[in-house]
Order: sequence, then structure tokens, then C-alpha cells
Amino acid sequence: MKSAMVLGATGLVGRTLVNMLLQDRRYNEVTCLVRKPLSSSMFNDPHNRLKPVVIDFDNLQDYQGYFSVNHVYCCLGTTLKKAGSKQAFRRVDFEYVHVAAQLTRAQRADSFVWISSVGADAKSSNFYLRVKGELENAIMRMPQLPHASAVRPSLLLGNRDESRTLEDIAQKTAPIWQSIMKGPLKKYRPVHAVDVARNMMSLQRWK
Repeated sequence: MKSAMVLGATGLVGRTLVNMLLQDRRYNEVTCLVRKPLSSSMFNDPHNRLKPVVIDFDNLQDYQGYFSVNHVYCCLGTTLKKAGSKQAFRRVDFEYVHVAAQLTRAQRADSFVWISSVGADAKSSNFYLRVKGELENAIMRMPQLPHASAVRPSLLLGNRDESRTLEDIAQKTAPIWQSIMKGPLKKYRPVHAVDVARNMMSLQRWK
């Protein structure tokens, strides 16, 4: 039996992932670090495996003990619009995730998987992609971090609580993109949240 910890459990991928983990018999406990109490209707937890913990992400290092699990999943992420500034965006998409990786290493969890982005590149002129690329470099260069992996989705498909214009368009035009984006362009196709979550689970260390 494995234990898991999820950061970003209320986002599109995070919510999908947690529900998948709760249905997976290989896990006996799923800890979620969250900003505020979870709605009971958000997750299907028939075996009482869910352990939500309300924390202050600005002081994530104070919750190091919760990283003493087998698998750490990091689904943290925001948008420039929602964050309100580049500094605030970087705090969530780089700093929080980087600290989570450091705590994973400190507690010797088996593996760490996080969400990056297709096109992530530390040298990109696009701020979003540059931050994602810088984070990938920072995590993959961390010494003694066991089995770290990033998933790189394109635009996400699924039912969000908030509206995002590009993703709304992707939802409506997904069949078109599926048919025309082939070969090297395949990685840029809009992808369903359930597929991203499934990929994250497959990247964890199971032995």
C-alpha cells in the first residue's frame, strides 16, 4: 500500500487526480495540502482515505512532516491574470513548487511529479514558459532528489470552476485540433485533465 500527498488539489488536474487516487486500491491514504477547507462534494471518498490539511503556502516549509509519504504530486499553478503580477505568478508556479520538491527530498519520499507546460524553456522570451523552464532546470539539478518527473500538457480540457478564454476555445475546437495536429505537433494538442492525471500516476516510482 502507498501513501500520496497532493498540492493543488482543487484545480482542474488536481481535483481529477485526487479522485483517481482515492479509487486506486494501491493507496491507503491521500493527504491534500490546501488553502481552505475542502467541500465534501468535491471528492468521492468511500473508503475515508482523504486527509485534507489547511496550510499557509507562504510558509510551506513549516509543514515538512506531511511530505513523509511515498508519492508527492504537485498540481500547483495559476495564471498571470489571476496572480495579478509577474512576481505573484512566480511565487506560485516556481517558488511553491521548488520548495515542495526540496521538502520531498528532505523527507525521502519515493518520487515527485509536477505539472510543467509544453514549450517550457528557461531561455524563452515568453514569461510563462520561461518560469516553467527555469523550474524544470532547478528541480532536475537538485542533488539527491529521487525520481523527479514533470508532465508537460498543452491547453487543458475539462470542467473548471473558473472561465479561461483559451481553454474555453480549446474545449469547443478540440476535434479540429485532434485531426490536424499530428506528428511533431501532436504534443501541442489540447489534453483532457484525466489524461494528465493518469500520466502523473504512471510516472511515480511504484517499486
